[in-house]
Amino acid sequence: MMQMCPPRRLLRVSVTTLGTNGAIMKLAFERTALLKSLAHVQSVVERRTTIPILSNVKLEADDNGISLTATDMDLSVVEATEAEVLRPGAITAPAHTLYDVVRKLPEGSQIELERSDQGAELSLRSGRTAFDLPCLPAADFPAMTDEGLDFNFSLSVGDLKRLIDRTRFAISTEETRYYLNGIFLHAIDEGATSCLRSVATDGHRLARVEVGIPEGAAGMPGVIVPRKTVGELRKLIDELDADIEVGVALSHARIRFKVGTAVLRSRLIDGTFPDYERVIPSDNDKLMVMPTSELAEAVDRIATISTDKSRAIKLALSDGKLTLTAISPDAGRGIEEMDVDYKSDAMEIGFNARYILDITGQIEGKEIELALADAGAPTLVRDPKDSSTLYVLMPMRV
Repeated sequence: MMQMCPPRRLLRVSVTTLGTNGAIMKLAFERTALLKSLAHVQSVVERRTTIPILSNVKLEADDNGISLTATDMDLSVVEATEAEVLRPGAITAPAHTLYDVVRKLPEGSQIELERSDQGAELSLRSGRTAFDLPCLPAADFPAMTDEGLDFNFSLSVGDLKRLIDRTRFAISTEETRYYLNGIFLHAIDEGATSCLRSVATDGHRLARVEVGIPEGAAGMPGVIVPRKTVGELRKLIDELDADIEVGVALSHARIRFKVGTAVLRSRLIDGTFPDYERVIPSDNDKLMVMPTSELAEAVDRIATISTDKSRAIKLALSDGKLTLTAISPDAGRGIEEMDVDYKSDAMEIGFNARYILDITGQIEGKEIELALADAGAPTLVRDPKDSSTLYVLMPMRV
């Protein structure tokens, strides 16, 4: 006998909280919608903070629905979620705890949240499971404003992913050079060259990518978008179609992204990005071209021997041939020879294998081109069929 599937149930979340006027907030929505929004906002919240309210997520409901907000004072994410708002109001609850509880409950569970009489706890019940979560007044939750965002334009999700993915691996994690801890986003208008460009560097490698300049972006100030903001923005656009538009507004100090029902606001890094053009070589005349996948696979194999932190690997080039070598006192020696398109003088140069793999992972074309000068000079890495993207790799002693 065929078993019928049960009808889809609406997950009802009931939140009760006493406001200044004695009003009670009650909500009802599906668990999956709440879980998705909590996943977006809770990752903004720092695990350790000296300000208790920053550990919480704010749930605010009105006649238009419910919004969830999280912030670390430098970055905030607000996401609207479809809900049945029985009575409007606002409350805050521990972000990570609430997310983990909702995530671990069975799909389709009935959830009830109720504020205690003392107003210091939020009781969560689902079947035979119960939690009492500490909460704080929504009125104490900090907010980031949109004042002074004079430059407004839109970017497609496809272009935004390109600006982020092709550069963020090169963002520096060295806190002393804080001005390198993000992506430098700026407009270029130099005669025939008109584009929106993102650049990142950690001093060992540099990544630069360009997209067409959108209307409204011309004349914008060059801004440094922090590493954490870049990561949270990438999560928001991860599952969106490439042609969806993202609204961008910015000033010298702040930036805002509108992504569907979510709004991400962030402070920008207050510093001066270095003149990166100075390190991009223009006269490297020794060209090596080979299949991208073959180089990546060979480097990955030989780097197995490089056990030290630098992951050093040596490239020896001669007419039509590339020899990869890695030597370790503990792990031994690895060598691999490959046929390549190279017709210049023989030379040897060393690189960090991880850096090579990071770059090959971003090149979509079938071939990769290395333009070299000598063992001590920076190397230019490109996709021969993509003039909008380039990488610079500093050599190392091997």
